[in-house]
Amino acid sequence: MNKKQLQTEQTKKKIAEASKALFIKKGYKATAIEEIVKATGCSAGNIYYHFKSKEGLFLYLIEEWDREWEETWLAKEALYATTADKLYGVAEHLALDQINHPLTKAIDEFFNNAEKGSEVEERIQQMVKGYVNFNKQLLQRGIDAGEFKAADVTGLAIILDSLMFGLSQHTRRMDRETALTTYRLAVDVFLHGIA
Repeated sequence: MNKKQLQTEQTKKKIAEASKALFIKKGYKATAIEEIVKATGCSAGNIYYHFKSKEGLFLYLIEEWDREWEETWLAKEALYATTADKLYGVAEHLALDQINHPLTKAIDEFFNNAEKGSEVEERIQQMVKGYVNFNKQLLQRGIDAGEFKAADVTGLAIILDSLMFGLSQHTRRMDRETALTTYRLAVDVFLHGIA
């Protein structure tokens, strides 16, 4: 990486970190670009150069969270012997990360905001596609290992993603133990059904 690329990357990180603190403190909607300008010492033009919009900046922060989540998960995935165990591990990892992450409230506000451009919607769809692919790969490993019967893996991956997303909405106001118990129950139901 040359000097200019390094400076560009450092500026981008500086903007992201300062804005993250503001989004955590004030929420998505109440954080104005002018406040990010003041917090970073960068011009609005510089912020728009790196992120195109406030939405783009916030999506960058969500994508960073996703990368951190996946890195943390991959570091502990080997602790789980079977794919079923991994599903319980993923559920617990999701529950604890969602409970503990300081951007959770701002992310809820962002996703519930109806005013999103088509480029933002496309990036959100790409993130969701990534979640489904993660689930699909995990479930396929379970099928390949003979743990699960052969099935429509894409459909199962979508159902699992929907289940986990729905849980993230319902468990926000639960205490830690209740949330973890609920996530474990969800995996039980996913793996074994209720009939």
